[in-house]
Amino acid sequence: MPKKEREKQRLITNLASEMAESNLAIFIGAGLSIPAGYVNWSQLLKPIAEELDLDIEKEVDLVALAQYHCNTNQANRGKLNQLLIDEFSRSAKATENHKIISRLPISTFWTTNYDKLIENSLIEAGKVPDVKYRNQQLAFTKPRRDAVVYKMHGDIDHPSEAVLTKDDYEAYHVKMQPFLNALSGDLTSKTFLFLGFSFTDPNLDYILSRVRVAYNKDQRQHYCILRNVKKLDNEDQADFEYRTRKQELFTQDLLRFGIKTFFIDDYTEITTILSELEHKYKRKTIFISGAAHDYGKWGKENSEKFVYNLSKDIASAGYRIVSGFGLGIGSSVIAGVLEHVYMNGGRLDNEQLILRPFPQPNAGQQNLKALWKDYREDMLSYAGIAIFLFGNKFSDGEILLSDGMKEEFDIAVNKGLFTIPIGVTGFISEKLWEELVDSNLFDRIPNSHEAKRLFCLLGDNENSLDDVRKLVIELINLLQ
Repeated sequence: MPKKEREKQRLITNLASEMAESNLAIFIGAGLSIPAGYVNWSQLLKPIAEELDLDIEKEVDLVALAQYHCNTNQANRGKLNQLLIDEFSRSAKATENHKIISRLPISTFWTTNYDKLIENSLIEAGKVPDVKYRNQQLAFTKPRRDAVVYKMHGDIDHPSEAVLTKDDYEAYHVKMQPFLNALSGDLTSKTFLFLGFSFTDPNLDYILSRVRVAYNKDQRQHYCILRNVKKLDNEDQADFEYRTRKQELFTQDLLRFGIKTFFIDDYTEITTILSELEHKYKRKTIFISGAAHDYGKWGKENSEKFVYNLSKDIASAGYRIVSGFGLGIGSSVIAGVLEHVYMNGGRLDNEQLILRPFPQPNAGQQNLKALWKDYREDMLSYAGIAIFLFGNKFSDGEILLSDGMKEEFDIAVNKGLFTIPIGVTGFISEKLWEELVDSNLFDRIPNSHEAKRLFCLLGDNENSLDDVRKLVIELINLLQ
């Protein structure tokens, strides 16, 4: 494996570990909003520079530029406020990066951005954001909140309060001390991933100075993703090497703040990293799909015992289970998880089991079949691995293959879950196993040869149910 790939996997593993312990926080800079269609600072302040007879391309300290405008207008920042409203109050479509981080189990977000992309993405993900951009808001807690969004430079709904000029930054430690205290606490207790920062971000120096004040000698490890310096068109080699050296020195300086940098060559790699992080997190959640009116050659007692022990083993291995309480399967799933939880002195919650019993009567205005599809979409959105067991139903006097399980299988495939039909249980699971055994399912995972060997054994009728149970746990562990 190339060095960069090893470093990327190490980064994802570390972030996933912190996220599993609810210790991961995200700090978002302007770079994450630009792909959504918002302007950067240079574009925002270009009219201001022209008014001052300055060339925006030559200006490095854009905070000073904003201050020059106020100085020449007797401290009136009305035009600046209008520029903020014009550029950041218009609606913009959230990027894939915003969508991914909003789906992850992250409860703390910090940003210097004025836009509403973070909170809107959280709402679209079905979460309740508690947004803070004024000192007074820190004293109140929004009911049933899922995440706190600290907008330390203000919100577009109140442009006159936005931190924008030198005056604003110089007074920040006095006017907004509660925010610095909150940030200090989070930097001490959480691991931060900094996204969307670059050398051209005028806020970076100010942010780092605040971060530096918040740290003590026992620093937590934080991470930052930056793009490697690229040679510009018609740029001299000496100038390019100068910028490269400056980047090296800058990232070495970040280590003083406990921030380790991971370099990318293209911004699309951020989406790849976040996607892999989401997949890694979701693979800790196992969806169990099953329905059985007929248990085939194994019989009811042996089959229920198998499902019970398999669910218990999955829970014991530290995985969370999602299930729809399938016919002849659901009770055994619950019993297996409960035994593990209570035997270890715990209590049952969403960290061990998410149960979604299907509504049966066709009440209300929504078609029952459509409602069931939405239900399946919701259940499978939690998981990264899907297990399929048996799969039949009794209808019109005969045993039929479960079309509901087939629908769950199709949804799982479309969502990118790793699907594990246990072929030896027969019925629709056997057909799904036969469909996958010679597919390219294994091409996209590490240890593909061993994973395929284990998968093939799940359809070998020479194996006992106890053998199969152990093979499933081994395969799930391998997929991590």
